Amino acid sequence: MTDRLTQLEAGTAIPYGGDKVVYVGADLAEAYQDGDHLVVVQSTGDLLHVPAGVHRTAAVAVDSASRAFGHLGSATDDQITAFYRAFAARLADDGAFAPIAAANEQDVNRARERGRSTTRLVLSPKMRQDMIDGLQIWEAAPSARNLPLETISHDGWKVDLMRAGLGVVGFIFEGRPNVFADATGVLRSGNAVVFRIGSDALGTARAIVTNALDPAISESGLPEGVVSLVDSRERAAGWALFSDPRLALAVARGSGAAVAQLGAVARQAGIPVSLHGTGGAWIVAGESADAAKFSAAVQNSLDRKVCNTLNTCCIVESRAQDLVPVFLDAIDRAGKACGAIAKLHATPNVEQYLPSKWFEKVEIGRAEGNVLEPRTEPIAEHRLGHEWEWEDSPEVTLTVVPDQATAVGLFNEQSPRFGASLIAETDAEHDSFWETIDSPFVGNGFTRWIDGQYALSRPELGLSNWQGGRLFARGGVLSGDSVFTVRTRATQTDPDLKR
Repeated sequence: MTDRLTQLEAGTAIPYGGDKVVYVGADLAEAYQDGDHLVVVQSTGDLLHVPAGVHRTAAVAVDSASRAFGHLGSATDDQITAFYRAFAARLADDGAFAPIAAANEQDVNRARERGRSTTRLVLSPKMRQDMIDGLQIWEAAPSARNLPLETISHDGWKVDLMRAGLGVVGFIFEGRPNVFADATGVLRSGNAVVFRIGSDALGTARAIVTNALDPAISESGLPEGVVSLVDSRERAAGWALFSDPRLALAVARGSGAAVAQLGAVARQAGIPVSLHGTGGAWIVAGESADAAKFSAAVQNSLDRKVCNTLNTCCIVESRAQDLVPVFLDAIDRAGKACGAIAKLHATPNVEQYLPSKWFEKVEIGRAEGNVLEPRTEPIAEHRLGHEWEWEDSPEVTLTVVPDQATAVGLFNEQSPRFGASLIAETDAEHDSFWETIDSPFVGNGFTRWIDGQYALSRPELGLSNWQGGRLFARGGVLSGDSVFTVRTRATQTDPDLKR
């Protein structure tokens, strides 16, 4: 027997995970109203309250995208091309872009007043151009809809395996406005998309929709709602969106804990997920490392904080005497380039190589402003995988290891298994590194190359780490043209076929 949940009482036991119980708190019981929704995360016992109005907002956006997907199959490839062209043109037009820039400035100021990080929020001229470039890439890309993957011929008939749109893609990201344009790449493979953006960037998103996105959809003749925004500042809007079983795929980008929770919500609703949260790349300096190449790789991996920024560096013990000073100089230069002082976290075995000035208190650029703190702080070896979310001051961990194999072992055990780079001069070292490191992205220089648009000339929806295991049948870059399913179409030429 079932009934609707109309109220909650403090102390009520809620079972989860099959054999565990969590209890309703007083605040949740008081806040819950008739018509609200309660999401019980089965893996953690989190009780997520979704107010009725927030649930309706998310449902309306999915309604719109679902209707649009139903009509997208009859839209032409030329219309999709025209959409990208018109979207890019409006972003490039100073008149159309002015209200977007104004909205972004308001978002940034509001975030700063609240002591929030604005590193990824600012819609800079470079980010604007990256958005335009990404849309132009999709404009020029060949259609990824209805492509034959394989044909099996029989006497009197054949079977074609065809690429087809997956459906409605739900996409949640923190606040980088360029992601808004990148993810429209799913239209090229025949999908509709619903966005939910972090509250800090909602004003920017609204302005993009009003001044560039919706006009481009209308101008191209694509069905209204094929790209829809969940217009809510509430965090619960993300839970509501990822609880909607009409989604064909749930994609989340942001901080590790929030992304993991969103993924759990989607999975228990039966929705496949693609999560892009924790990053933080590693660099290993091997026995034969060239000092100049090592220096360049470190500095060029610390220009800003994103998922592919250098987070942890391992130097083999035999090279520590000469390479630790090189490392310190490189992060010092990286800090100056950012207009700040770099912050170091060092394991105990590194301290002997550090000059005394690296233990002095300095001003470190934080989201809330400059903070006086030690330039170097100790970190335990078991915390090497901790990802630093820095604002102005590049922040990085350094450790010294007996050999390359130990560095690889630490990466495989502690990191989110995202990106790794080896600085070494011999093929044997690089071959061993490739064969043993459990990472989807492996390089021999700076780590910031890990980017779909930069490396593959395909704007990305996100970059996956291997923290939750290796991915089935695709790489770590999720791009618009990699979101598809396979349909099977039979063509019979002999009308008398039978079994």
